Amino acid sequence: MTELKNSPVEDFDWDAYENGETAGEKSREELTKTYDESLNTVKDKDVIEGTIIALNKREAVVNIGYKSDGIIPMNEFRYNPDIKVGDVVEVFIENQEDKKGQLILSHRKARASRSWERINAALANDEIIKGFIKCRTKGGMIVDVFGIEAFLPGSQIDVKPIRDYDMFVGKTMEFKVVKINEEFKNVVVSHKALIEAELEQQKREIISKLEKGQVLEGTVKNITSYGVFIDLGGVDGLIHITDLSWGRVSHPSEVVELDQKLNVVILDFDDEKKRIALGLKQLHPHPWDALSADLKVGDHVKGRVVVMADYGAFLEIAPGVEGLIHVSEMSWSQHLRSAQDFMKVGDEVEAVILTLDREERKMSLGIKQLKNDPWENIETKYPLGSRHTAKVRNFTNFGVFVEIEEGVDGLIHISDLSWTKKIKHPSEFTQIGADIEVEVLAIDKDNRRLSLGHKQLEENPWDVFETVFTVGSVHEGTIVEMLDKGAVVALPYGVEGFATPKHLVKEDGTTAKVDEKLNFKVIEFNKDSKRIILSHSRIFEDEVRAEKAAERKAKRAPKAPREEAPVQAPLEKTTLGDLEALAALKEKLSK
Repeated sequence: MTELKNSPVEDFDWDAYENGETAGEKSREELTKTYDESLNTVKDKDVIEGTIIALNKREAVVNIGYKSDGIIPMNEFRYNPDIKVGDVVEVFIENQEDKKGQLILSHRKARASRSWERINAALANDEIIKGFIKCRTKGGMIVDVFGIEAFLPGSQIDVKPIRDYDMFVGKTMEFKVVKINEEFKNVVVSHKALIEAELEQQKREIISKLEKGQVLEGTVKNITSYGVFIDLGGVDGLIHITDLSWGRVSHPSEVVELDQKLNVVILDFDDEKKRIALGLKQLHPHPWDALSADLKVGDHVKGRVVVMADYGAFLEIAPGVEGLIHVSEMSWSQHLRSAQDFMKVGDEVEAVILTLDREERKMSLGIKQLKNDPWENIETKYPLGSRHTAKVRNFTNFGVFVEIEEGVDGLIHISDLSWTKKIKHPSEFTQIGADIEVEVLAIDKDNRRLSLGHKQLEENPWDVFETVFTVGSVHEGTIVEMLDKGAVVALPYGVEGFATPKHLVKEDGTTAKVDEKLNFKVIEFNKDSKRIILSHSRIFEDEVRAEKAAERKAKRAPKAPREEAPVQAPLEKTTLGDLEALAALKEKLSK
């Protein structure tokens, strides 16, 4: 058994002990002061350093040299998953003692209070910092950096386009501060900036080894409407949409897909701008070189319409081999029409080769040649005097253009529309798209045009009019139109005549007006020009002339004996004045 040896305290005050005093020479106040001085002096809302003395999944215990330790949740350290016991961290003193006597610390607030200083220093010193990606947001991600929410643009996550942003949520990554807005407290960080410098060095090394015509393997990195970006192992190249295929490509996705590995050929590159132009179609021979040597002008080919324009359509008869069907080669008709009236993109069409230039790699095609030219036997099919039904296509001031069948056009002169009606414009007689009966009057095979007539379908009524509207005959007519030179008068049988202003004066001296119905005398009839000149004034003027002529004739005749006087003397018109004179004479005699 071990013997305990206790040595007495030399300066122990036994008298004080007997009196109940145990502090010895030092008072209680002195002891309290000594105890307090042995601890750190802390204040609420201060930021100080503490040491992690214990860790678990939920919290960390931090010693700041105070009379009790503080506990901080582990989620405040999520930006630093490598934290361990013994690490020194900054803490914010929220409360030295809560209701339970517990010291309340916060690492997040400590970081936030110092974060702007650190972030500005990181930007100034180009420092690499760590941050925790909290969540996605529009255009990028939200990153916790020193307790501050910073914005990580989607384009700054990696040098490669990111397709799945969610895969980065919850990860801790290294960043560089690229922009700070003190006014709005906005911070922009970039992960891409960390690896760009290294990539630039890789690009320089790769580009220095490139040669035009070199074939490399690459991976499809991105697909756009104008081309495909290929990752060549640290450097990107672009295959323009025109270099994807010898045939026409509407969108690059028709040829390649993302992450596809393929061989490409280097067409050109720029050392300064680090641009590399790649080609895919150049790995295959040009389709024109593989075109059958037996193919010649006049052969029939089949293909698919790939492009439409107003002037024609491009027909792909083989991948990369196209021919143009001009709109003039789509129909024998000479009417100006659009190519869209005949076909559309995607149509399978048969055509005839019209020209073939292998050196220039050009070909012109036609589809109207699949039908016989209607003008080859025009005299047989549409002889002079034959009658047909045509469709009105267009108007001019001098006539109507019609189409008897596709490719066979004709003109009806305005004078050949009607025997009787005077037509100022063809639109008064017919309309576009209407059917009209015609008779072939003349054939112009060189200019591919027929002269046609419509009025010739009926007999010429002017042969009859010549016997009806003889010079001097009187007919009832209605004034239908007043012109500067006279009036147009509608006569019986649908014929029209013309009267000059002096022939429109009525017996009372006034001038006839539109819609007035009067008798007119024919003073001129011209069958060839189909002209009838009329006069209303001439009717009563001729009567006056006849009376005067009769009077002159009576005066010139010799006087005969009274007994041989004619039985019927000329009748004189009795006036009102004559009757009054006779009445006055009778009254005078009676007196």
